[in-house]
Formats: sequence, C-alpha cells, structure tokens
Amino acid sequence: MPLTHRFPRRLLQLELGLACYGVSISLMLKARLGNQPWDVFHQGVARHTGLSVGTVLIITGAAVLLCWIPLRQRPGIGTISNIVVIGLVVDQVNRLLPQPSHLALRGLFMVAGIVLCGVASGLYIGANLGPGPRDGLMTGLAKRRWSLRGWRTLIEITVVVLGGLLGGRVGIGTIAYALSIGPLAQLFLPWFTVRPRPASPIRDLATAET
Repeated sequence: MPLTHRFPRRLLQLELGLACYGVSISLMLKARLGNQPWDVFHQGVARHTGLSVGTVLIITGAAVLLCWIPLRQRPGIGTISNIVVIGLVVDQVNRLLPQPSHLALRGLFMVAGIVLCGVASGLYIGANLGPGPRDGLMTGLAKRRWSLRGWRTLIEITVVVLGGLLGGRVGIGTIAYALSIGPLAQLFLPWFTVRPRPASPIRDLATAET
C-alpha cells in the first residue's frame, strides 16, 4: 500500500524533525565549542555580512539547490521545507536560548545539540518527503562518480575550512558531531521511518476474487 494515506503524519513528522534540527544547531552555536560542519561556514559568512546565521543558512540552502539542476535531482516538499524552516527556527531559538558561560553547561548544550540532531535526522529522513539540499547534492554527485562517503567528506572538510577562515567556530563539538552523527542517525532512523501498512487479508481476498 502506498504511503499517500499517511501524508498528514509524514508532513507533521517532517516539520517536527526540521524544527528539532534548527534547535540542535542553536544549541551548538550557544555552546561555543565548535559547530556542525556546515554551520561553521554559515557562522563565518554571517560574521562578515552582518546577516543572521539563519538567514545565511536559508540563502546557502537555496544556492545549493541550484546545483541540483545539472545533476537532475528532483526536490520534494522536504527539500523546500528544509531550506526555510531550519533557518527560521535557528534565528528564533538563538534569541530565546541563554548564553551559557560555565564550561559544564556549555558541554551540556553541545551534547544535547548533537543528540537532538540525531533524533531530528531520523524524523525528517524517515518522513520520506525529500532530502535536504545539502544531502541531495551529495547523493546526486555520488550517482555520477565516486562514493557518497567520499563526496560527503570532501564537501564537509571544504565548508569547515572555508568557514574557519571566515571566523566560524571549529572545535571539539565539530569533531564530536562528525564522529557521532552517523551512528546516531542510524540508531534513530528505524524508530521514525514511515513504512506502508501491510495490506488487509480480507481486502487481498476480495481483490483476488474479483
């Protein structure tokens, strides 16, 4: 049975996952112990342009989406939502979250951000409504040459280096995220992946008889 009958649940799960992703970014920004790889770049650009991190995140997502055109990737609802929702949530949560000064509290923010990002990844990927623009870029490149892991490593190292040169924060949080996000996403994804419901035996019998 197709997943169309679960669209409202999938859409809600998608938006919840993207909102959680935005909160996870804000937690790591506030921790000041190192950002997620792409957010090192976003923060660096924000510091040089005067734009908010969320605004830079939205602009970067839209620019990356343009790179899908030669790769013939097709965006979904999740792709567009990813660009808009995460950036808006980051800016709002950055205004609401306190700036911790004690190292223990900063460490707690960092760990909470990484774990929440793992949960968020399981939620929005499990909704099956389209990849984010950055994920879609890597999978599109991998279809043509090299491996997904290779492209991901190359792209994320590039944005970390560029972001670090621009003043984005690189630190233990960046390393901890890189080492743990894969296992965390793998852990949470089976919890939230929406699968087709098994067909009813009665309905199958009726279909067979007709």
